[in-house]
Amino acid sequence: MTVFDHLHPALQHHIVNSLGWRELRPLQQESIVHILAGRHAILLAPTAGGKTEAAFFPVLSRMLSENWTGLSVLYLCPIKALLNNLDVRLGGYCNLVGRRSGIWHGDIRDAEKRSVLREAPDCLLTTPESLEVMLVSRRTDEEALFRDLRVVIVDEIHSFAGDDRGWHLLALLERLTKIAGREIQRIGLSATVGNPAGLLDWLAGHCEGERVVIAPEDSASAKAEVELDFVGNLDNAAIVISRLHRGEKRLVFIDSRSRAEQLAARLRAGGVQTYVSHSSLSAEERKRAEQAFTEGSDCVIVATSTLELGIDVGDLDRVIQIDAPTTVSSFLQRMGRTGRRTGALRNCLFLTTSRSALVRAAGLIELWSSGYVEPIESPPAPFHILAQQLMALALQQGGIGRRTWREWIGRMPAFARMSDEETASIVTHMLSGGLLNDDEGVLWFGKEGEVAFGRRNFMELLSVFQSPPFSP
Repeated sequence: MTVFDHLHPALQHHIVNSLGWRELRPLQQESIVHILAGRHAILLAPTAGGKTEAAFFPVLSRMLSENWTGLSVLYLCPIKALLNNLDVRLGGYCNLVGRRSGIWHGDIRDAEKRSVLREAPDCLLTTPESLEVMLVSRRTDEEALFRDLRVVIVDEIHSFAGDDRGWHLLALLERLTKIAGREIQRIGLSATVGNPAGLLDWLAGHCEGERVVIAPEDSASAKAEVELDFVGNLDNAAIVISRLHRGEKRLVFIDSRSRAEQLAARLRAGGVQTYVSHSSLSAEERKRAEQAFTEGSDCVIVATSTLELGIDVGDLDRVIQIDAPTTVSSFLQRMGRTGRRTGALRNCLFLTTSRSALVRAAGLIELWSSGYVEPIESPPAPFHILAQQLMALALQQGGIGRRTWREWIGRMPAFARMSDEETASIVTHMLSGGLLNDDEGVLWFGKEGEVAFGRRNFMELLSVFQSPPFSP
């Protein structure tokens, strides 16, 4: 009996016959037994390494075998573009076995959101900020919507864990756990990080279930072709890009929006079919550029970090890096966009425009060659996140008890480490400043809280962590 045989028969059938897959990747094989057993897990693999299916197939198998009903799976992503990219894929997998998925974020039409509330899908794709909106909205019955929740999958989890959005995410998971009345299986997907066990402990927190890091060594994906060159300026970089690797699809990363536009203009002047993606463009403009690039062959797309995350821009031939990213992790994310075809190597060509950039790139390559990747470190003592969550809980519950808020979010590790004196001082400060009001032990918004956050149905409160390109 193989690990594949552990999956539900209907899913096995469609993987082989409908999808035409001849075999699973190492990560996908190894994840099956652990996720079917309900273990909390971190799945590590390069971009385009099959992480989505490695998590989703066994979860979908559990959904069928255990006859889950209602909204049982949440799939969380850091950006809307990634959600949109995954929506068709996950929806297709669900449809194959008679299940449904849905999507919810700020660009989704109200009619589609009402459909989700009217008849919950089996799987819902969303961002943490949009999840917060669902929890506090008066038109959402959060108890009915989330009481059947069993699994939460967090894609690109490393992009959350290092900043405030990570603590916000974990607080939301605590609130979902209380609504569901059960421990929810937590699965994180990430490219290589320096401290995977620590990242798993951060995600699983106080959960009692078993936990496992799944990161099989894939000798094929471990190989890479990395080159470093000094070109001196953007003009020379454009000449090199236009003359090298003609006929190939090339993704060029650069550190700023203005330089992206400058390089794109130089490439177009040199007769290269060129597209641009950065956060100053509208979402629709970026989408059109990325779609055109996906459908092309002999072309270039110049991007800032907007394309670092796992958004599918087709079968890339080559990644070119102008100067150097700031971390090995970022470099791995970018290089991981290549090498998807059988027999193809991951690759990255560094073109440096200054002596200092040359030194930084050389140092980055040396660190990568030695196997070093930066650990993910969460910011300490997120007192401001606790203040935000107290107000959000007050909205969700129509007022939250001064002593009972801990039943909702008190076990989230960052909050659990705060002393009683620290949390009491936060509440006292919010009361004295008029952000909150205490009505016989029930916290609600004070006059200053209404003024500061009450406009637009408290959306300012619910989007305090967003910064481009992150939006609910």
